[in-house]
Amino acid sequence: MDQTKTPLFTALKEHAGRNPVQFHIPGHKKGVGMDPEFREFIGDNALSIDLINIAPLDDLHQPTGVIEESQKLAAAAFGADHTFFSVQGTSGAIMTMILTVCSQGDKIIVPRNIHKSIMAAIIFAGAKPIFLKPVRDENLGIDHGVTTSSVKRALERHPDAKALLVINPTYYGVCANLKEIVDIVHSYNIPVLVDEAHGVLIHFHDKLPMAAMEAGADMAATSVHKLGGSMTQSSVLNIREGRVNVRRAKTIISMLTTTSTSYILLGSLDCARRNLALNGHMMAERALELANYAREEINRIPGLECFGEEILGTEATYDYDPTKVNIHVRHLGITGYDAENWLREHYNIEVELSDMYNVLCLVTPGDTRENIDILLDALRQLSEENYNIRQANELVIKIPKIPQLALAPRDAFYGDTELIPFKESADRIIAEFIYVYPPGIPILLPGEVISQDLIDYITEHIDVGLPVKGPEDRSIEYVKVIVEAPAIF
Repeated sequence: MDQTKTPLFTALKEHAGRNPVQFHIPGHKKGVGMDPEFREFIGDNALSIDLINIAPLDDLHQPTGVIEESQKLAAAAFGADHTFFSVQGTSGAIMTMILTVCSQGDKIIVPRNIHKSIMAAIIFAGAKPIFLKPVRDENLGIDHGVTTSSVKRALERHPDAKALLVINPTYYGVCANLKEIVDIVHSYNIPVLVDEAHGVLIHFHDKLPMAAMEAGADMAATSVHKLGGSMTQSSVLNIREGRVNVRRAKTIISMLTTTSTSYILLGSLDCARRNLALNGHMMAERALELANYAREEINRIPGLECFGEEILGTEATYDYDPTKVNIHVRHLGITGYDAENWLREHYNIEVELSDMYNVLCLVTPGDTRENIDILLDALRQLSEENYNIRQANELVIKIPKIPQLALAPRDAFYGDTELIPFKESADRIIAEFIYVYPPGIPILLPGEVISQDLIDYITEHIDVGLPVKGPEDRSIEYVKVIVEAPAIF
């Protein structure tokens, strides 16, 4: 296919060039009816293509024209049989995958360090999660992926599962052997779903981990906006025919998608696909060079560590994406959260995330040597102010056991509930989420039993300022639990 074409974006520009008289939404009518300051800042070009699904521009919910052509070009670029555009982010694509294969009571095998959108879909479907425990890195204090052996054990115990979902790569850029996992799962004739939110570039460079479609996965939710150059909230759902019902997936993604689809987002997806298809290798190569330069220099800074190829060699660390630059700050005697705030206050640097011991920086095709040098200068000063001045924190891995799932997540979420003090909630069944965002990994899920260890673990995160979220009570002083009927004597 001719990857130089941008059918949708070209149609949008041509439509804007005709300057039609609009008697349809959006009501700002090319910016005339909106706040002047916002219009001036956004620009008339963008506002001229902020349109709806009128005939010349096709309809994302039932594409037969330029959107359909754009999606076919994307499928060819990503090595998929079908690609659907998502303006609901990768979360919408992830939810589509799960709702396509799972119904009420169905089992789905998932890693514990999943994004919250996966659990949302499990609740909507009424499915039952079978959790795989990710491998904890004792040196860094982070989770990697799941092992091939844990996948085998899960399939032996739950051969009736409707799907297995894996993360490739993890937020920190580490991968298990995806091809081996796919082959094992397929031997049970079970589909493999892949959360590929941080993996758009891996499709275009052989120095990056294997992409989901190349590994033979059945469905993959891939963020184009995170690393591939489209606008925030724009992603794709890639599908391989055979084990999943493509028509059902198309129906479900439509059910989850607004009817007022953003043509600015769709147009950016169309153009990002073209850029990746034509220049993806060069883009990834540039990002790799900058990331490897950053990693080499960071490892020269006293008190800082940035893992590279030395991390490889286990089932959970089969491969990694070097563009994820993880900076381990424990030896400076500060937390990752402290480092994030310091970088913001002193150098106007914003990072992707921080946790107890690490700061994660993403190096993308949008970076320059100048950007990287600013980060390095900042980290050198951070080291000077803290190394051998503050006492290094002892790395304490206090990850509680995966809680007991006492009630189906859907039943707990929609059950009879009451609010009680969180610190007094041990042994109760939680009816809401508690997670750390970013990256959105759940600590407690609806239907799980709250343990004292989990209360202590969450409280510690809150005390050091890490972003614990989820409950309706944002202070997490109170938590929603299932009402328990008192014993009758």
